Order: sequence, then C-alpha cells, then structure tokens
Amino acid sequence: MRGKIIKGIAGFYYVYAEDRVTYACKARGIFRKDSLKPLAGDDVEMTVTDPKDLEGNITVILPRKNALIRPAVANVDQALLFFAAREPDPNLQILDRFLVMMARQEIPVVICFNKADLASEAEKEHLQGIFRNTGYPVMAVSLHTKEGLSELQTLLKGKTTVVAGPSGAGKSSLTNLLQPEARMETGDVSKKLGRGRQTTRHAEIVPVDQDTYLVDTPGFTSLYITDLADTDLKNYYPEFAPYEGKCRFLGCRHLKEPECAVKEAVQEGAVSPERYENYKSLLQELAMQRRY
Repeated sequence: MRGKIIKGIAGFYYVYAEDRVTYACKARGIFRKDSLKPLAGDDVEMTVTDPKDLEGNITVILPRKNALIRPAVANVDQALLFFAAREPDPNLQILDRFLVMMARQEIPVVICFNKADLASEAEKEHLQGIFRNTGYPVMAVSLHTKEGLSELQTLLKGKTTVVAGPSGAGKSSLTNLLQPEARMETGDVSKKLGRGRQTTRHAEIVPVDQDTYLVDTPGFTSLYITDLADTDLKNYYPEFAPYEGKCRFLGCRHLKEPECAVKEAVQEGAVSPERYENYKSLLQELAMQRRY
C-alpha cells in the first residue's frame, strides 16, 4: 500500500495511506545502511503489521522530486512565506533569507502577509511594493476577517505547500482554519517580547483535502544561509537581473563599485531600498563566512 509520511517522531513515521488511514510505521534497517532517512513528505510503500493498532513498516521510499534541509521535508510543490503585516511587524531580512533558500531549491514561492486587518492601506501597499519587481506573488490576508482567504485557498489547492515564517504570524492558525481536525497548538504573541511563542516543534504535513497538503513547520527567529558564495548572492535577487551587464565593471557585486546599474535602480525606485539593504547585509555575512 502507498502513502505519504506526514510526520516523524521518536523513530516512528506516521503515514497517511491511500485508504485515508494514518499508520504508525517503523522504517526498515536497510534505509539506515544506505544513509537514507525518511522525511515528512516522502511518498512511500508500506505494509500493515497490526491493523488493530494501526501499525506498519515502511518498505520503500519512492523517488523524491526535491528535499529541503530546514525544514526537513520532501516533495514540496511551493512555499508559502507567511508573515504578519503587524503584531509582530515583519522582519524583512528573515523573509529575504527564506526567499534565497527557496530559490536555491527551485521552490516556487508565494509571499503572504497575515493580519491585514491591523494594517493601514498605505502599510499594505508599501509591503507589496517592496516585492513588486521580484516576480514573487504577494498577497494580504486576515485569518480574523477572512479577507483574501478564498484567493489563498485557490493557490493552495492540489499542491503540497510548505508554510514557513516566524512564530506569531499565524501559521498554525491557518492550518487549523483550513483543516479543523489538525488541532494545531497555537500561541499568543508575547506583548513584552513582540514575537510569538514557539508552538510547532517539527515539520508536520496536514492533509487538507484530496491532493492538497500543508506542511506546518517550526517558526524561526533567525535563519543562516551557508554554502553560498557571496559572489553568487545577486543571482537570487530577481529584480537585479535586468541590470546585469549594465554596470561599469564586469562581475560587479553592486556594493561599493562606481557606476553600478543596480544602485542607480535603487535610487530611481525600481529596486526596493529595503531589499537592497538586506542584500548588502547578507553579502557581508557571506563574505565573512568565506574569510573564516
């Protein structure tokens, strides 16, 4: 029988099988010998060992089309970067880091700002304007008022979507809203700290309806990018692409070089100053990593 791993805890892998029943499974030892660790999102073949207690064994891990390291999940169709528009204010540097990480994995991204009912029209337009020339779809929703929810459901339908973002944005609340049986634990936003308390501790796939899955992941307060050359970072900022080859110097990093087309685009408003500042900060971080 075939199924999909929806979570793994303490050596057990919970498989949502084609009979729409979830089984607690062990992975065969051969996977350990081959250094192949099952991941949430893996499509597998399994055998039922105890129909009464709903237990089984995973016998085959089917080929993956992709796999993310953090969060550890396989076979993702797209990523929904879920940030709050207000309370807490969005950390755009963390959002940009997520975008780079997903671009490196060639995972399509939708940027979604929740709590739109708390933000003014000017604030929402500013957030959308930051990513206007990136090619990423940007939308605003409110889980409280249901604003934009129908449009979001259309984007999710028929896909496995990893929902990523910081604590307090409403990721688990979104999962609960779309699939009430998920019963995800939610946390209040700490008024003192201005951020959410961590509630999700592992990647967990939630079947919403036929062929539609959400991957609820732990929230992040920081995200470090490794194994990326600082000279390659500009390739993951799609709004820079129209200006490549137009700078004075070949191989321009768009940092301190004179007659830089990207810096000119920032001054003209064609490239977001916020995105450019985040690019410079991450570029310096990657350069330091290479140095040490």
